[in-house]
Amino acid sequence: MTGPQRTLLAPGLEISRVVTGLWQVADMERDGRTVDLDAAAAAMADYAASGFDSFDMADHYGSAEDIAGRFVRLRRASGRLFTKWCPVPGDMTPARARAALQRSLDRMAVERIDLLQFHWWTFEHLAYLEAMQELAALQRAGRIAHLGVTNFDTGHLRVLVKHGIGIVSNQVCFSLLDRRAGEAMSKFCLEHGVKLLAYGTLAGGLLSDRWVGKPEPAAGEINDWSKMKYKRFVDAIGGWAVLQGILAALARVARKHAVSVANVATRWVLEQPAVAAVIVGARLTEREHRADNLRLFSFTLDDADRAAIDEALAKTTRIPGDCGDEYRRPPFLTASGDLSHHLETIPKFYKALPVDGRMDRWRVDSGSVWEPIAGYSRAVRNGRRILVSGTTATQGSGAVVCEGDAEGQTVYILDKIAASIAALGGTLDDIVRTRIYLRDAGKWEGVSRAHGRYFGRVRPANTLVEVSNLVGDYEVEIEAEAELA
Repeated sequence: MTGPQRTLLAPGLEISRVVTGLWQVADMERDGRTVDLDAAAAAMADYAASGFDSFDMADHYGSAEDIAGRFVRLRRASGRLFTKWCPVPGDMTPARARAALQRSLDRMAVERIDLLQFHWWTFEHLAYLEAMQELAALQRAGRIAHLGVTNFDTGHLRVLVKHGIGIVSNQVCFSLLDRRAGEAMSKFCLEHGVKLLAYGTLAGGLLSDRWVGKPEPAAGEINDWSKMKYKRFVDAIGGWAVLQGILAALARVARKHAVSVANVATRWVLEQPAVAAVIVGARLTEREHRADNLRLFSFTLDDADRAAIDEALAKTTRIPGDCGDEYRRPPFLTASGDLSHHLETIPKFYKALPVDGRMDRWRVDSGSVWEPIAGYSRAVRNGRRILVSGTTATQGSGAVVCEGDAEGQTVYILDKIAASIAALGGTLDDIVRTRIYLRDAGKWEGVSRAHGRYFGRVRPANTLVEVSNLVGDYEVEIEAEAELA
């Protein structure tokens, strides 16, 4: 084989099944260091000429987009260029989305981005839907070929898809250490035509020959961001001994096929049915692994291989939560560790207001035209108690979110409830009761599972009832009560 296998990610967008990730540019530029942009662009051209012509970057990966721009100007080889918009949550206006897109277009020296992927830090800030709608408008204007997301969990990917946003891909962590993406996420993606772009497949290099049979490194030996991050994953699945069990199994399979441990670890991910491609990081100008990556397509895993790997995986502890949760809730499995301080700086979606000058009672309005007409608040705090009114999947503009989809509406409603309580000084952990009003009792399971993802640990009192009708085109309405400690 002269080049890597290819796949159709979306209509008109054929890509390499090994995408070259440029996140390590940011690591290479730590502590004031600089990267030679022209040399890095020439290295990109070498990748493209070898068939590894698909590149993933982001607006915050240091000079990655600038390097891509130099690559485009070289005209030695064409490439498929993916980038990400990772804004700080806040008001989402057309001007803000246009400015962010234009900056990436200018840096990358292109008129249209092949795949623009969106990352959102906290779904308690509901503007993620407005942001995606602005990007969809820019797509219709011809500035973006395709839209994707990154680190979205299954519920919020559902909200976008069921609300009519054309999502072609979700970029998520997927490896032998972190198999969350192979669960509900893969099922949803296969049912709705969304492809997975898998990163972290080598756990920052920890799933490679270099670490087979090696003692656990001291803290000072883990000195790049990628390994710092994935060492936390190793600790979460059971520790270094568990990792060594996985590596030993991979080494046996690798010897059988005359390939590397990294090849086997990556091949396992490539063979997952919802995965379109894996993203393998490159340290441009420093080292490259194209020849080794090409061996990914020289073999496939057979039943005996998978059984040997499964035996080692049986000793692991599952990474908690769903895809992307490591950025939003404990345990924070990131290079920086606990991100609570970062999340706490994000502005609240709603604003708390005193009730008639009383400092012991506060309220939250969502901006609905009915709140002043009917004389109610989205939520009220009285002392240590917070009451949230019956909440529907209504966007700020008044549009119904996920029309006809009860599970998607439940996700959006619970985000609104979380945002309301946060504005009043509480969290979802403070909720002691929820009441769910469902138009069609036959849709109870999806609604209940969504409720369980939010409250499976807190376990508030709950009532779910079918009602003969709900006002408006809603499948579900939810109210909540919280008590602050």
